[in-house]
Amino acid sequence: MPTPGDPPEEKTSYKLPLKPIIVPLKDLVVFPTMIVSVYVRNPDLIKALEESFKKHELIGMVTQKSGKKPVPPTDNLYEIGSSATILQIIHGTKLGDAMVVVEAISRFKVKKYVQERPYLIANIEPVSASEKDNVKLLALAREVKELMRFAVSEGRQAAPEIVAGLNTIQNTDEMADVASSFLKINIQQKQELLSEIDPEKRLKMILDYLNNEIQLLKIKKKIHTDISQELNENEKKYMLRQELKAIKKELGEDEPSAFGMEGMTDPQDIKDLTKMVKDSKMPPAASEIAKKELERLTKIIPISPEYTVARTYIEWLCDMPWNKSCPVKVDVKKARKILDEDHYGLEKIKERILEFLSVCQLNETCGATILCFVGPPGVGKTSLGKSIARALGRSFVHSSLGGMHDEADIRGHRRTYVGALPGRIIQGLKRAGCNDAVFMLDEIDKVGKDFQGDPASALLEVLDPEQNNEFTDHYLDVPFDLSKVFFILTANVLDTVPPALADRMEIIELPGYTEEEKLEIAKKYLIPRQLKGNGLENHPFKLTDAAILYIVRKYTYEAGLRELERKIGAVCRKIAKDLIEKKKKVAKVDVKDVEGYLGTDIYDYDVKQEEDMVGVSTGLAWTPYGGDIIFVESTRMPGDKNLILTGNLGEVMQESARAALSYVRSNADQFDIDSKKFEKSDIHIHVPEGATPKDGPSAGITICTSLISLLTGLKVRRDVAMTGEVTLTGRILPIGGLKEKILAAKRALIKTIIIPEKNKKDLKEIPVQILKDVSIKFAKTLDDVVKVAIIGKVGKGAAKHKIPKLKVKIIRKEPVPENK
Repeated sequence: MPTPGDPPEEKTSYKLPLKPIIVPLKDLVVFPTMIVSVYVRNPDLIKALEESFKKHELIGMVTQKSGKKPVPPTDNLYEIGSSATILQIIHGTKLGDAMVVVEAISRFKVKKYVQERPYLIANIEPVSASEKDNVKLLALAREVKELMRFAVSEGRQAAPEIVAGLNTIQNTDEMADVASSFLKINIQQKQELLSEIDPEKRLKMILDYLNNEIQLLKIKKKIHTDISQELNENEKKYMLRQELKAIKKELGEDEPSAFGMEGMTDPQDIKDLTKMVKDSKMPPAASEIAKKELERLTKIIPISPEYTVARTYIEWLCDMPWNKSCPVKVDVKKARKILDEDHYGLEKIKERILEFLSVCQLNETCGATILCFVGPPGVGKTSLGKSIARALGRSFVHSSLGGMHDEADIRGHRRTYVGALPGRIIQGLKRAGCNDAVFMLDEIDKVGKDFQGDPASALLEVLDPEQNNEFTDHYLDVPFDLSKVFFILTANVLDTVPPALADRMEIIELPGYTEEEKLEIAKKYLIPRQLKGNGLENHPFKLTDAAILYIVRKYTYEAGLRELERKIGAVCRKIAKDLIEKKKKVAKVDVKDVEGYLGTDIYDYDVKQEEDMVGVSTGLAWTPYGGDIIFVESTRMPGDKNLILTGNLGEVMQESARAALSYVRSNADQFDIDSKKFEKSDIHIHVPEGATPKDGPSAGITICTSLISLLTGLKVRRDVAMTGEVTLTGRILPIGGLKEKILAAKRALIKTIIIPEKNKKDLKEIPVQILKDVSIKFAKTLDDVVKVAIIGKVGKGAAKHKIPKLKVKIIRKEPVPENK
């Protein structure tokens, strides 16, 4: 590419057509004398440019007004452009791509575009400036050259040979174009220079741009100089202090500080830190480390990053509540009142908390306690932790562990890392300001694990009362006593919690609320809270008990209360809207009004079968949202002794089905089943609602009952539901989630429930009102189940066992809260 100042070469004569091809330019303005490369992706345009190249015709280069808008339309193009000769066309690797190298010759003005597709052609007229160079123009040109030279010397990116080339150009118009091409200005300003025909005005515009740029360069240089001087000044002060320290030492006039330190970098800063260390009353081990860090701080330049790291570490040591405890005055009666005010029911948990407080009141000190609340979402696990802190009169700290996968979140980062901080335990205690806070670690079952470590393993030391009195955070690197902290953890399920971690906690299960409990909680807590939150405190309305139960059954499907509260809030918002728009005041909302506020009901609970059927039995299942009933359907067809299982069954439930079939086949004579029915037959077991995953062993007796009914041709009672795991010998093993399963049976209008005999003791934990109007049958073997569930006599062994019947009586008296 030739540069200004090179000797002129012989050039081929080019002509400018009256209607040349126009190449639109994006974010580029081409001045005469410039040589540029233009990327073209239009195959038709490339062919036309090749024809112009062969004919030695000039083409037009016009800049787009906005690079974000397409061309055409042509109103996105400026009027003034540059004609150019094609020097070379380089075809790309893709078909229809090319790089076109052009040299701009002169200006032109577009009069009208005569063609837009497949490429632009315009009717133009040449534009040229006056050839006369007067004294004023020469003076302006000389000033431009001087400023260009100064800009290069101050750090411009343009090469010095550009300025040298300007000295060889005699034509002021050409010199202005060369100078314009190297200015650091935006596209619009460059287009203004291209559009200005008068050389004098153009040179003045260039001088203005150059003066602005030179001023910016001077400011940058001054800022850089000031920073350098400041650094040099700090280094100078540091060296002088070191010399002064040596001189005073020789003269014996040095004055040691309280810690024996000399020559402090910032005496006032060190003095403040020294006072903080003394006032913090930290243990001797931590105090020694703080003193060493203070001594090291005096030898570090304040502008050094290491100074900030050391100072922050000392501040963390001083801010920790080493010996600060909450002024606990335990009052068990007051604590009971607070717990009853904040939560309805949960008697087992409240009793456990009151036991702990009673021990505190007797000993006058409270030791470490680690509780883990396990239950479905929305049953009040997190809010219960806040109530405990309020009842104890302690600070409450909350930290969610859900999604955590880095061990450093618990133990902190070592100070060698940039931006290091202590872990969440130490940070939480600093916020609490005391070493015996109530610390809630939420969602312990959702802790992750990857290459950065296992946070659950790091929690072992935190939650172990035998060793958490010397918990060492990586950042502090000093043991901190966690034995006084009241840790509370929450989880939805315990399956994902490591056994070693679960062993360090006292597990308290929150099984979910019954419909009666949800009704009382809605009336006492949810409705008043939503009335206040939606501005209806002065316009209250009554939500009838029937309406609340209707919302619970038809619009929610949960063990907790979150969705119920959202639905009550939706009713309140609708009423508030009618109050503002229609001036309509609502006094009462009944069942018939609910659908108008909430729309069509969402959920429809399964109920018992309409009639007794062969091969269809009713089982009970536990889900995170409470209990539910399931139907097990069996059928037989010609085949080759295959067992077909459908209904999205998990591995454990599939094993239960295989065990059930094996038991029935091995005891076919006992149930008076013709063994030939298994020959050349396939048995298909299906559990409806195949989109819902199902797993667990408690459906064993339900599957067995369905198979016996199928193979004997006897119907299964539709008003009997059952749950229990079956073995190959016919024994019935205990199950979990009994309370939720009984509630599901009652909701499905089922009156008789068969449960394992070993679950008899669990009935003592179930409220008496749940057991009303329900007949509980205990089963020790499958014979007991068959006798109750199947209509008619099944084989010879059907009546071997007497079925004990549960008499509905008060097993234990429920404590009645004072404000009920």
